Amino acid sequence: MRTLLTSGGIKNSSIHQALVELLGKPIAESTALFIPTAVYPFPGGPDMAWRAVCGKAASPLAELGWKSLGILELTALSSIDEAAWVPALRDADALLVWGGDPLFLSNWMRRSGLTGLLPTLREEAVYVGVSAGSIAATSTFAETYDQPPRADYAPVKSENIVFTTPEGDLQRTLVTGQGAGLVDFAVIPHFEHPDHPDASLANATRWASRIPRPTYAIDDHTAISVVDGVTQVISEGQWQLFEP
Repeated sequence: MRTLLTSGGIKNSSIHQALVELLGKPIAESTALFIPTAVYPFPGGPDMAWRAVCGKAASPLAELGWKSLGILELTALSSIDEAAWVPALRDADALLVWGGDPLFLSNWMRRSGLTGLLPTLREEAVYVGVSAGSIAATSTFAETYDQPPRADYAPVKSENIVFTTPEGDLQRTLVTGQGAGLVDFAVIPHFEHPDHPDASLANATRWASRIPRPTYAIDDHTAISVVDGVTQVISEGQWQLFEP
C-alpha cells in the first residue's frame, strides 16, 4: 500500500500532484473511503466530522472531486460482519484518514481489524493521512495531551514534559503509542504553526528526542509519500528530519 502523510490535507498543487501520481489516475476516476473516527474525542467532534466529510474543514480532502466517497466509521466495524465492509475497503483506491486524537484512532484501527487488513490491500491503493491520520500510520509515535489520556486508549508510556512558548512554559503529557506500522518513521504535524506551540522548532526537537525512530516535523504545506519503501518529501513550506 502506498502512503501520503500530510499535516493539513491536500493543501497545495505540489501535494495534489503527488496524490494523483500515487493514484495512477485522476482523482475524478478514483474511489475513496473517508475515516472521521479520530476527531470524536474532541469537544464538538460530531460537528467537525460533518465539516470534514462535507469538505467544509480547513484541510482539503473530501472535496477533491472523487468519483465516489464513502464513510468508514471504525467504532462501528467490530459490531458488523466483515462481509459488509471489507469488500468496499479492498475496492477503494484511497483511504482518507482524518485528524484528531492519534491514540484513540490507532486503538480503533486495531479493534476494528483495519490495522491487520492494511498490509493485505492492493499495492496501488493509497493511504492518505491528515495530522492524527498520518501519525497513526507510523509504527511508534508520540503525541502531546493537556491531560493524561484514558487508559483504554492503550498508551505504551507517558511522561510530563514542559514546552516553551512566547506566553510561558506549557505543561503537557507526552504519550507514546503504537500505530499501524505502514512506515518506519514518526511524524510531528503542524510544524511551526502558531496554533500548535508544542510543534515549534525548539519543542519539536525535544518531542522527537523521545521517539526511537527518525521523525519528520512537517508543516501544513508539506507531505511525505512512501512507495515501495522509498520516502519522498513534497513541500511548499517547511519541514525537518530528526534522527533518533
